[in-house]
Amino acid sequence: MIIVDTALAKRAEEKKPIRVGLIGAGFMGRGIVYQIATAVPGLTIAAIYNRTLDKAKKAYLDAGIGDFEVVTSPTDLDDRIGRGKYSVTEDPLLIGKAANIDVIIEATGAVEFSSRVVFEAIQNKKHIVLMNAELDGTVGGILKVYADKAGVILTNADGDQPGLEMNLYRYVKAIGLKPVLCGNIKGLQDPYRTPTTQESFAKKWKQNAHMVTSFADGTKISYEQAIVANATGMTVGKRGMFGPSVPVGTPLTEVMKMYPMDVLTSGPGIVDYVVGASPPAGIFVLATHDKPFQQQFLNLYKLGEGPLYAFYNPYHICHFEVPLTCARAVIFGDASVTPIGAPTVEVVTTAKTNLKAGDTLDGIGGYHAYGQCETSDITEEQNLLPMGLAEGCKLKRDIMRDQVITYADVIVPAGRFSDKLREEQNEYRRTVWVRDNGVKVALAS
Repeated sequence: MIIVDTALAKRAEEKKPIRVGLIGAGFMGRGIVYQIATAVPGLTIAAIYNRTLDKAKKAYLDAGIGDFEVVTSPTDLDDRIGRGKYSVTEDPLLIGKAANIDVIIEATGAVEFSSRVVFEAIQNKKHIVLMNAELDGTVGGILKVYADKAGVILTNADGDQPGLEMNLYRYVKAIGLKPVLCGNIKGLQDPYRTPTTQESFAKKWKQNAHMVTSFADGTKISYEQAIVANATGMTVGKRGMFGPSVPVGTPLTEVMKMYPMDVLTSGPGIVDYVVGASPPAGIFVLATHDKPFQQQFLNLYKLGEGPLYAFYNPYHICHFEVPLTCARAVIFGDASVTPIGAPTVEVVTTAKTNLKAGDTLDGIGGYHAYGQCETSDITEEQNLLPMGLAEGCKLKRDIMRDQVITYADVIVPAGRFSDKLREEQNEYRRTVWVRDNGVKVALAS
């Protein structure tokens, strides 16, 4: 933070702000616009896309910006950005094509739509900040390959749980401990929640009921933890994670005893969560230290006797920190959270209720299914359907509640770009796996 805010102040002083394009002016997008416009020097929201222009306009107006116009061409957009003006558009690809945009924030939560938008933006050499865990957890691995080839940064965001976990993970490693669990703290987890059960909460906070449902039914946290796993090389201890539920206010120092020590320390570490712990929100990292000399100091500094030491952040404030991610990408070439290779953890589709042959799945945060974490190995071996690709798939057979759904169970809609990316990612993963295990195969590099 100290380095980033100083660098942004310098950009502001030099009148060379980072020019941001925003895809999606929903609940989170509006917060990002307001934060950048009112609190962060050295950045400017140069252009906003939204499916309905009124929401894009409202995002600017809420932030006190009235000097915007509707644009329909890259030339017009570049001209307005060059003159320090603001723009709204109904064409999501326009922002990626504009030469004067430095970084794009994707904040829609959609997978099929955003897969094309992000891919095209990367091809146009734009840095990408994802406020879209669903896209990241479905095809983030292959998008990172394309981003590397284009010489740009693809990253999830600071402020939300994945960014906070990754920052704390890096900190813990930097001071000489070994992270063995990256954790997420929740107040509720019920896989059978639906847009109907979450309607009143969504209305209260002016949020989308399907998005709120994905928070409550465990799908969102599964994506968040999969993203962290794929950025660290960690895995999951079991399908769905352990996710202990504890009496409200139980300290993390008690919770950490509930995870199997052999699972934490025998492999690359795991991602997981807890429901009900204190602090009541935020994230944590459990770590070990193998040097008795340092263990005595950790005990002196009130972290306990070990073998596990708990580090935590007691809040997550989402859009407040997203501008810092933009600065890290553009100024320092540093990603907050990004895949380090082929995926290690996926989010798989699981029936939320008894389903019938002929049903068409309604996707994330709906009535039909919830997502849960599974290892990439098992996902491939069992041909499991990724939750991010479930929407629109038609069932060939009846599926019982809590049964995972496979590709063999569904007819996948034709012509989706996200499926094409997913196929490329699967081949990429097989290539990386066989190389890492010393198997010689004739696959593309």
